Amino acid sequence: MDQAEGVGERRVRKRRSVAEKRRIVGLAFQPGASVALVARANDVNANQVFAWRRALQRGELTEPTVASGGLIPVTVCDLRKTAPASGVERAPSSGLIHVEFPGHTLLSIESGADPTLLRVLLENMRK
Repeated sequence: MDQAEGVGERRVRKRRSVAEKRRIVGLAFQPGASVALVARANDVNANQVFAWRRALQRGELTEPTVASGGLIPVTVCDLRKTAPASGVERAPSSGLIHVEFPGHTLLSIESGADPTLLRVLLENMRK
């Protein structure tokens, strides 16, 4: 008997752009369209297409903006107020910034960080 096809093969997860997700969802919204057939034709699991549809309806399936100019909420913490109760004041750090995206990531940035790289990281973490 021959070996079963696909045994030991690892499926590579394909990353799709927001535009491609929107295109696939648009096909699934066509009158008379079958989500299963649209998914199969685009090599996507039907459950994924349904998830993208819900995301689109909630307004979450939007193109990221590189230079949006939009503002994000900022909280400034005074490290002197969080100093130990021993009465010894902590020395100010030498250009260290902590950026926390609640539920996602804590990013520590030291002085001298590349501004372009920092912008890309922050834009991607906002998603």
